Amino acid sequence: MDTEFNQVQWHDVASDEAGQRIDNFLIARLRGVPKSLVYRILRKGEVRVNKKRTKPDYKIKAGDAIRIPPVKVSAKPELPSPKLAKVAELEQAIVYEDDALMIVNKPSGLAVHGGSGLSFGLIEGLRALRPKDTALELVHRLDRDTSGLLMIAKKRSVLKALHAQLRDKEMNKQYLALVRGQWQKSVRSVEAPLKKNTLKSGERIVRVDAEGKPSHTRFRINQRYAEATLVEASPVTGRTHQIRVHALHAGHPIAGDPKYGDAPFNERMQQGGLTRLFLHAWQLSFKHPVTDETVSFEAPMDSSLSTILSELTRI
Repeated sequence: MDTEFNQVQWHDVASDEAGQRIDNFLIARLRGVPKSLVYRILRKGEVRVNKKRTKPDYKIKAGDAIRIPPVKVSAKPELPSPKLAKVAELEQAIVYEDDALMIVNKPSGLAVHGGSGLSFGLIEGLRALRPKDTALELVHRLDRDTSGLLMIAKKRSVLKALHAQLRDKEMNKQYLALVRGQWQKSVRSVEAPLKKNTLKSGERIVRVDAEGKPSHTRFRINQRYAEATLVEASPVTGRTHQIRVHALHAGHPIAGDPKYGDAPFNERMQQGGLTRLFLHAWQLSFKHPVTDETVSFEAPMDSSLSTILSELTRI
């Protein structure tokens, strides 16, 4: 069943809503509306802020008067049943939980949210598990094939505080990646601008491009193997596919990467038991927005990743 907003809506931005991009504000408010429609009404100037046209990256301020045009909004999407096996398994993936936030060790292969033909993603699964927490939102994202620590806010104020930490680079995220060849000890950092591209096939791909957004990843060698290196990667910026593309740019594509990887290397790793992208968000530290204390979390690698490491020859 669809809901019609037959009239223009005016929304006065509250102080706890300020600071977010208007496209993200509209996507959250118009839940059920395709993102393409949200960007269309922004592009056509149908959304106004203080009676003026606005761009998708405009950050709304307290007191802003937002005009939202009449749109057709799908009814609140039905959440998956908490009894569904994949949803129930998410309960075991919760590493930490309190009244403000939740830390989840996301399994590889699970998208962070539904869409693109997926019935549900991690956030929809968690909303089904925690129906009383009505404001669950992703603080950041992980690629579908990447596993590891992911943070979910339970309150708008918490989401805003954690986004500020991300923006001010006060949050530390460490990933483990197995890459092809011997990583040079001298390469401790990759700074290369990244730009999203859409191929003729419709596939989205990220490339190093002088016109792209500034992007920075720090790397450190964890363990060397005969034909690969286990590196620790820490993204300073948070671009799509950043670690994967920066590793490739350094000449060391990540094992099991179907998009940016090296086919012969992937095949050898597959023969050794690797069944997925070897990229795992294993450490996360940040200042808790309620207690103001610095908290740290770790998530062990799954068996697919640990198995391939045991098969490789250390050097």
